[in-house]
Amino acid sequence: MNKIGLILSREYLVRVRKKSFIIMTFIGPILFGGITIVPIWLSKEAIEERVVYIKDDSGLFKGKFKDSDNTRYVFTEANLEEAKENVDRHVTPNLLYIPAIDIDQPKGVAFFSNSNPSFSLVNDLKNVLRDVIEEIKLDRSGLDKQVIENLKVSLDISTINLREGKETESNVGVATVVGYLGAFMTYFFIFYYGTQILRGVIEEKTNRIIEVIVSSVKPFQLMMGKILGIGFVGLTQFVLWVILTAAVSSGIFYAFGITKSDPGNQINQTMDIQDAEAIAAANSKSSEMFQAILSQDYTLIVFAFAFYFLGGFFLYGSLFAAVGSAIDHESDAQQFMLPITIPLIFSIIALTAVLNEPNGSLAFWLSVIPFTSPVVMMMRIPFEVPLWELLLSMVSLLAGFIFTTWIAGRIYRIGILIYGTKVNYKTLAKWFFVKS
Repeated sequence: MNKIGLILSREYLVRVRKKSFIIMTFIGPILFGGITIVPIWLSKEAIEERVVYIKDDSGLFKGKFKDSDNTRYVFTEANLEEAKENVDRHVTPNLLYIPAIDIDQPKGVAFFSNSNPSFSLVNDLKNVLRDVIEEIKLDRSGLDKQVIENLKVSLDISTINLREGKETESNVGVATVVGYLGAFMTYFFIFYYGTQILRGVIEEKTNRIIEVIVSSVKPFQLMMGKILGIGFVGLTQFVLWVILTAAVSSGIFYAFGITKSDPGNQINQTMDIQDAEAIAAANSKSSEMFQAILSQDYTLIVFAFAFYFLGGFFLYGSLFAAVGSAIDHESDAQQFMLPITIPLIFSIIALTAVLNEPNGSLAFWLSVIPFTSPVVMMMRIPFEVPLWELLLSMVSLLAGFIFTTWIAGRIYRIGILIYGTKVNYKTLAKWFFVKS
């Protein structure tokens, strides 16, 4: 056991001291923070003031277009040909032409520009035109607009979990996002660090370093030390990523001025009552969403991630180590890698079905089978899995790890000392049944 600890510490320290580990540990959070924050900043900074000239031959839209922070509307009395020439000569950038339209069948509206207009600008113009036409048609019909607005219904369904007489609010959207994030992170780390085991074993074998090492320790001890060491390297990097990503995101928010006190988030005092009520409702929904995010049991989620990442990594890592011991070059690993990784890939594909029924039979069995449970159970945990199912899944994963380690160990003890032999599944079976 002491020798396994020595190998574990060696594998851990060698990898955490590598420049690649240090660089990725610090670059990763910057990339994660940039992916989430920078697009928001760019969308703000990219908006420039634009001027739209309006030629309204219908006379119905005078004063209906209201200037915004980045768009200014100017009505022109010039004839259509002259207005189009101004656009063509870059005197004016944009021209909206509204002919004397038929309210029942509005046609002929055109937008002229000296470059392709943005989708948001065209969409804003369409919305204003549609709203004005609908308002005119309502007035003609004699219907009260407020009555029609009152007929519209906005309905939300509160999801409440009822167990043992206790009611706890939940949010399906938040649970889905948290579940997907946990599942994909588990999948990524198992795959990424599992291949590191494969490459490490191949490298030591081809360099003949392994012959020196096995003179002091048993092959099984070497395999276990390598798996445990690399596993804790992955866990260390994940913890550092979480801490640094939170710090970097906060720093980017502060540096770019993207704060809750942003003018875009405040209700303008000059807004009409309907706009203010709409923004107040949106702020209320945002508050509810924020409360739903905070309501997740992150202590359980973090603990479960650590357990399922390490358990899944140890299970697959032992098989990766066995494959690495059987071959001399990484290019030869493909024929053995596919059968090993199929369950892991299938668990990602099955997430959609699991999400449709997180407490169904398929979700239950996939979260109990050791080869799929690390990914699938992380998807289910935000949906509040019963405690007995969680414990059964954990015990099953531990049993699966012991079983795969036993299988891998029997192959590893032979394969690590074999060189230049063309290996196939029949060869692996022979090595497995060789007595110690």
